[in-house]
Amino acid sequence: MFKVGITGNIGSGKTTVCRLFELLNVEVYYADTRAKEILHSYETKMQIKKLFGESIFDQNGNLINQKLAEIVFNDRAALQRLNNIIHPQVNKDFELWANDRQSNAYVLKEAALIFESGSHKNLHKIILVASTTDLMIERVKKRDNVSGESIKKRLSNQIDQQTKISKADYVIYNDERRLLIPQVLEVHNKLLEVGFIEP
Repeated sequence: MFKVGITGNIGSGKTTVCRLFELLNVEVYYADTRAKEILHSYETKMQIKKLFGESIFDQNGNLINQKLAEIVFNDRAALQRLNNIIHPQVNKDFELWANDRQSNAYVLKEAALIFESGSHKNLHKIILVASTTDLMIERVKKRDNVSGESIKKRLSNQIDQQTKISKADYVIYNDERRLLIPQVLEVHNKLLEVGFIEP
């Protein structure tokens, strides 16, 4: 199975680009969405409780996402401990998902932290969705109704975009200056032409 990662910093527009690939009948595994589901599983909540205590849970035992976010986005070590719980589970889940799609030319794994988590090592190619910092901040402000300062903190926990560009195999610019569809089609056709994929 040919596995392609698609990543980009918060607010870069990864989901928009993924929707365009889906229009080309490419299946997408949304790792960040799946991670949230795993985060709320009983086993994972017990691990989180051991690390961060009971104060981040409500009276019914439900994880309070905002309280957890306040801890991990202000403490890199805490964020790393959380990632050490979640990322291995997501990687295993993705492999099972991909194995069920052997007849596909390729599949996409969409994740914000592909390089940070080391999961790029298990993928054949990486697509980076890039944008300007101002646009990324503006998009997240509108989407999540949060302050620019909190977005900058979250961005500081991600590898800077220029470094990611140097590591990626393909870059799609979602900067409102270049059209997205031609870029997606170009990358799609290149992936179909890769040596060990049948066009």
